[in-house]
Amino acid sequence: MKLRYFIPMMAAVLTMMVSCSEDFEPTFLDAVRVSQSQVALPASGGSVEVTVNAKDAWTIADIPEWLTVTPAQGQAGETKVTFTAGATTDTKNGTIYINCGDKSQRINVMQVTKKTALPVSTCAEIIAGPDSKTYRAKGVVTRIANTVYGNWYLQDETGEVYIYGTLDKSGKDGQNNSIAAWGIEVGDILTVEGPKTTYNGTVELVNVEVISIEKSLIKVDSLDIANNTLPLEGGEFKASLTNKGNGVNVNIPSDAQSWLHVKGIDINGNATVVTFLADKNEGGDRSATINFTTTDGKKNYSSEATVTQKGAIVEVSVADFLAAEVGTTQYRITGAITELYASDKQGKSFYIQDFSGKTLVYRVEGFIEAGAKVGDIVTVVGQRGAYKDSPQLVSGNFEELKYAVTEVSIAEFLAKENSKTTYYMVTGTVKDLLSSDGKENDYGNLHITDGTNDLYVYGCYPGYGASGDARKGFVKAANIEVGDRLTMIGYKDTYKDVIELCGGIYFSHEKAE
Repeated sequence: MKLRYFIPMMAAVLTMMVSCSEDFEPTFLDAVRVSQSQVALPASGGSVEVTVNAKDAWTIADIPEWLTVTPAQGQAGETKVTFTAGATTDTKNGTIYINCGDKSQRINVMQVTKKTALPVSTCAEIIAGPDSKTYRAKGVVTRIANTVYGNWYLQDETGEVYIYGTLDKSGKDGQNNSIAAWGIEVGDILTVEGPKTTYNGTVELVNVEVISIEKSLIKVDSLDIANNTLPLEGGEFKASLTNKGNGVNVNIPSDAQSWLHVKGIDINGNATVVTFLADKNEGGDRSATINFTTTDGKKNYSSEATVTQKGAIVEVSVADFLAAEVGTTQYRITGAITELYASDKQGKSFYIQDFSGKTLVYRVEGFIEAGAKVGDIVTVVGQRGAYKDSPQLVSGNFEELKYAVTEVSIAEFLAKENSKTTYYMVTGTVKDLLSSDGKENDYGNLHITDGTNDLYVYGCYPGYGASGDARKGFVKAANIEVGDRLTMIGYKDTYKDVIELCGGIYFSHEKAE
């Protein structure tokens, strides 16, 4: 969400610039360090917070009367110090000193009423520079991430920075649809100005002021497919362009060149139509961002369009799902619900496990309506997502309650009718790790007991869907031993008068005391 934090420098950005002279470069001392050695306050008044890291007690000296500093002294460690000034009609500046032992760290404080132009910094210079400093950048709009808040990417020949928020023409931020207000499009060349911050490793200029816009000479007007989405079968589609440059180049990303091809280009004055051919999609959903470029002989201009092609739903194990890349491909997973995700207040999230692993299913639609519970065998469809590197199935749908599992005692299970489509959850103490013929085995054939009744488990497998060698060796790998309390899911069957729990779905076990 856009308003995830407050940037104290914002008001200052709108009313002033800070000198880039050598006098204002931060200095770093072993005894005391500050997050910024220059503080810019707006003419309308406001506050800026500076972090002080000191190795000993410290005090601040030479505070001008127009400035309030809180606190003005502190102990060793990290301290947040706030610089505050009231409104003014005159430019003010001063230098304060943080004294720590025999060392002093200087901080220059300015409150100006007249804004002067900053020099243009390259993306590389911005990336290497300090946070909280205000920069002016010029580059191409390569991608628009959020039209409401004005989030987009600016790129020059040295790199790329993320623009997190764009002020509208009246200087306001928030949900102001500033992209539409300015008419910003991919390929435009923009000059913007704003303070730098770094968020989760991403370098950003925050709530930038638009200084100038140079419209691209090439623009994608439309694609002749609904919602820019191709059917699974593929086929032809056309991109209509307005091109005021010399010629046009069409660039298909390398990972899409195997299925997306240029069939022809028709140029008629400023109007250009590019015809594409997409192959049939044999896999999951896929997409490609096509780049169109032209030139005026001095500079290159670009525009782009993203097409998506529907694909088949890929049926996978949990392990294969976890190994997939984050993207829009649709996956189908079947397994047992092991627990609900308590952090989801909507109650739509849970963990699903099969023979190969476990993953979080986050806010899947239809889960609550299906009435599924812990232990049930279910099928879900969704995309491979992640939150802070933690994998999860997202944008999903609850497809099927495959088996509603009823929890019963061993005695109750023994009394049930045989049925390969009715599943039960049964818990008992492991009596032995032997087959019905008394032999040791690799498949997890064993007996459980409640102290009165015994039940033969025909296979203890690592989870739903296990087959072949995946059914072997789980009991040993899971360190299941005689005396442990074991919970299994399966259906009832009878073989040579022996009642069996079949299906072999391991749910949990507790070690014997």
